[in-house]
Amino acid sequence: MTDHLAINRANWDERVDAHARSKSYRVDELASDPAAISGVVEFDRRVVGDVTGLKVLHLQCHIGTDTVSWGKLGAREVVGYDFSQPALDVAADLAKRAGVAARWYCGDLYDAPEVIGDEAFDLVYTGVGAIGWLPDIRGWAEVVGHFVAPGGRFFIRDAHPVLNALDYEDPERLSIIYPYFETNEPMVFDEGGTYVDHDVAFEHNRTVEWNHGLAETIQALLDVGLLLDDVAEHTFTDWQPFDRFEQTDPDLGHWALREEVRSHLPTMFHLLMHRPR
Repeated sequence: MTDHLAINRANWDERVDAHARSKSYRVDELASDPAAISGVVEFDRRVVGDVTGLKVLHLQCHIGTDTVSWGKLGAREVVGYDFSQPALDVAADLAKRAGVAARWYCGDLYDAPEVIGDEAFDLVYTGVGAIGWLPDIRGWAEVVGHFVAPGGRFFIRDAHPVLNALDYEDPERLSIIYPYFETNEPMVFDEGGTYVDHDVAFEHNRTVEWNHGLAETIQALLDVGLLLDDVAEHTFTDWQPFDRFEQTDPDLGHWALREEVRSHLPTMFHLLMHRPR
């Protein structure tokens, strides 16, 4: 589907304002409170560790709440990259209000090496809800590998491909109806709303998405020269996928299946990798 980029961009562009105004993203708090960081980064920092003095690139950064959070934690410079200019406008305003040194670039993920150039980064970061919008996981890994400096690291935490393969229309059975592995043909959805509370009706409700098996993702990153330091599968999410999920950690914004069945389903994963010097 050659128009997937335009379809998905229209969907994301339209939801920027609702996301920026939502309680979930806490934009005003992040702008005004020097100690405030996003719940996503509050968890991820436990794996990534200290970023003081590092140069950080955040791919698919959306409105920049996680990007700015890394700056607040001591990164000397953060760079955000996303395909939505309205999202980057919110991100730039947030960084300015928060006093975080940041640069922002707009473009298709696969064009990032041409848009940003040959800069190398100490940490390349991809946050929650990113790679499902991409048709080619190996091409994505090449972009990641392009930017990781010798001795630098890469971190991703995202939805587990098993979760992405479930039938959300029948959550009681937890039935797998979508591909687990990457396919040439995408999954196409037409659904209103968004994952935060909102008070508007959207016009652009179509999305085009792909799943990527966990081994496919890891191998693609190994093939560009990164080495694996830490891998984990989790039983929580940073949003409520469907009604059977209950909030387990309000401070971090985590949701999970009820305790007696929580071990039945992997819902997220993370990878920490590095490039040898």
